[in-house]
Amino acid sequence: MKKIIGISALIATSFSTFASEVNVYSYRQAFLVEPLFNEFTKQTGVKVNVVFAKKGMAERLEREGEHSPADVLLTTDISRLIELQEKSLLQPVNSAVLEQAIPSQFQADDNTWFGLTTRVRNIYSAKRLGNVDINYEDLADVKYKGKICTRSGKHPYNVALVSSMIAEHGEAKTLEWLKGVKANLARKPQGNDRGQVQAIHQGLCDVSLGNSYYFGKMINNDKQKVWADGVNINFPNQANRGAHVNISGVGVAKYAPNKSSAIALIEFLASEQAQQMYAETNMEYPVRAGVKKSELVASWGEFKSDALPLETIAKHRKTALKLLDQAQFDL
Repeated sequence: MKKIIGISALIATSFSTFASEVNVYSYRQAFLVEPLFNEFTKQTGVKVNVVFAKKGMAERLEREGEHSPADVLLTTDISRLIELQEKSLLQPVNSAVLEQAIPSQFQADDNTWFGLTTRVRNIYSAKRLGNVDINYEDLADVKYKGKICTRSGKHPYNVALVSSMIAEHGEAKTLEWLKGVKANLARKPQGNDRGQVQAIHQGLCDVSLGNSYYFGKMINNDKQKVWADGVNINFPNQANRGAHVNISGVGVAKYAPNKSSAIALIEFLASEQAQQMYAETNMEYPVRAGVKKSELVASWGEFKSDALPLETIAKHRKTALKLLDQAQFDL
């Protein structure tokens, strides 16, 4: 078995092959990643320059072309990684460090992107319902008629979930499921994940879809804690394929001027130290095995996750958008 190379080995490498800086385009917020970048700079001497954005990364890279200064591309979910991959805006990375640190389920087959943290697409339920053993498929059951809240079906987090349903059940059954869920909605899809938990608190619905880390964010928010206190966080499909998970991820830009430093930064982000810092800050699950979860996240309990590779799921993204239109889900 190959020995996993840690950050200590990275430090031991001759930095003559590294540039003095590395440029990052990030969809992740500053408070999440700046502590990681600062630690990387402290250990290696490589300065990290960051451009933060909420959208438009692919478009910017296409405009900049081979003159782009971007080295590392940091994204919030699988859909945005696949967009960069499909537009040939990433380059392959051959790294034994990443191959061994990150499960193959969360890597691109062509080595153009790698997952860094995972999150579950949970189903939240009103506290008064008690513990709920639920599957995603159950959301189309008539017993939930008028009781479901969700954000737009076309948001990347929901598109990924629909894509996983297509991978599991095929197009026809997934379309039927979408129509069933739409018929059970308490209101037109709107807002964000936290807004759906607020709606449960307000008595507008009984169940909602939401990423796991939002539960932690609400618990730690003085104004939103009351919303979180009124729901249970449920891990769906525990008796069968497991809960759907998504990732935050990273890749090296196609024309990265500082490729060696870019790879060094990504390898650091996959290290045990960085994985621990990353997971603690954003209340996500470390992608690297053996890294301890935050105390709050661990308190939600263990769960079984869907083992299907995310790249396989993401291949159904365009079909998922087509089915959402056919179901008129957001109308």
